[in-house]
Amino acid sequence: MRTDRRHSDVRLLLRILDEAYQKKAWHGPNLKGSLRGVTAGQAVWKPSLHRHSIWELVRHTTYWKYAVRRRLLGEKRGTFPIGGSNWFHVPSPPNETAWKRDVALLAEVHSSLRDAVSKMTTRDLQNAPRGSKVINETIIYGIAFHDVYHSGQIQLLKQLQKKG
Repeated sequence: MRTDRRHSDVRLLLRILDEAYQKKAWHGPNLKGSLRGVTAGQAVWKPSLHRHSIWELVRHTTYWKYAVRRRLLGEKRGTFPIGGSNWFHVPSPPNETAWKRDVALLAEVHSSLRDAVSKMTTRDLQNAPRGSKVINETIIYGIAFHDVYHSGQIQLLKQLQKKG
């Protein structure tokens, strides 16, 4: 019975992660879908100076998937492939190769996070990472919601570009 619950809990979390990132979902485009067809020029566009671009959102979501995976596994701070934390500058000048590399990094980090979640037990899900009061299960829900939130922002940025 316990094994069934573990599989059920983990399957649900994986489904939520996948719907937020790459699988068909009722809420509209997921994160990966919101990026389909976006060029480097579109990705770097900002509606105003102090707002974030699609590219910055991609780097931000990639970083937080990395940070959550690290927390779930109890790893020490490692080396994120892009210098900085949370919000990152876009390469200057922006180019298609760098843009595609960052989108591929997002997919790679998502896969790594998904793999970490797939190996968790029910006990793991109910534990909190060291120094946190939030249990792992809640953190996993949060990172999925994070993808959905930023997918919406990306969709809005694409619409604003069409009007501008």
